Amino acid sequence: MSGREVVVLSVGGVRFVTRASTLQQFPESRLARMVSDDDREFKLVNGEFFVDRDGALFSYIMDFLRTLQVSLPTDFADYQRLQREAEFYGLYPLANLLSQEHLLKPRLEILEVRFSLQEMQAFFRIFGSCSTTIEALAEQITVFTGQQSGQGWNSPFPSQKTLVPLPLERPSHHDMVFLCGTEYSAGDQFVARYVSIKPDKRKLINGANVLGLLLDTLLKDGFHLISTRTVASDEKVECYTFERMKRAAGLAIMVNQTPGSSGVAQPRRSQVQKGK
Repeated sequence: MSGREVVVLSVGGVRFVTRASTLQQFPESRLARMVSDDDREFKLVNGEFFVDRDGALFSYIMDFLRTLQVSLPTDFADYQRLQREAEFYGLYPLANLLSQEHLLKPRLEILEVRFSLQEMQAFFRIFGSCSTTIEALAEQITVFTGQQSGQGWNSPFPSQKTLVPLPLERPSHHDMVFLCGTEYSAGDQFVARYVSIKPDKRKLINGANVLGLLLDTLLKDGFHLISTRTVASDEKVECYTFERMKRAAGLAIMVNQTPGSSGVAQPRRSQVQKGK
């Protein structure tokens, strides 16, 4: 086997093809010994190693060997079984990561949109249980301001005049505030505020249109609308509550590649896409 780069395994009837070096990430594991013909329990049949274990769970073990990261589906529930499989293969760093189940499980994320329409302006306030989601959403939303004449203040699209982007108000890491519409300036001039939400390229001034685009953006991002209520009827404040399961940040390890290393390493969190 020393001169063979590609290894084929049949685990519980599921076929896997990988490099020998992938299976040798952890020199003291049974998979590394298998490649070196030092573990007689794994039988070589017609050029394939036969392993009488769970093939579906082994796919997660292969993903770990290739990436050195534990990243499981949001609906994954077999933590103890996968930990047992990792122990069987002698992958104790993986087994140790799986023992930190509370760090690997997805978390329920709550987001609330409050909308108030007052005369010619609409006010928005977004609260979120996850600060990274609010940060990502703040990067998508841009408010533009500019002067409009009295005849064109209610136009749904901006005039050709230059619009200046405004920073969003961020009372905390968990919320943001912005508004759209117009307010009286002087003479027949009005200050107009338009809102753009990426990836949509439009600049909208009508509060109902902005609300519709915002809700649609959240739904496309995996959120589910769970309730709609009126917070203050006298002020016409509407509240939309969303939730989604936020994937946990993958746990990864740094492997010591020195000769004779056991592969024992300290876990660290890997980077994930914002808001995901």
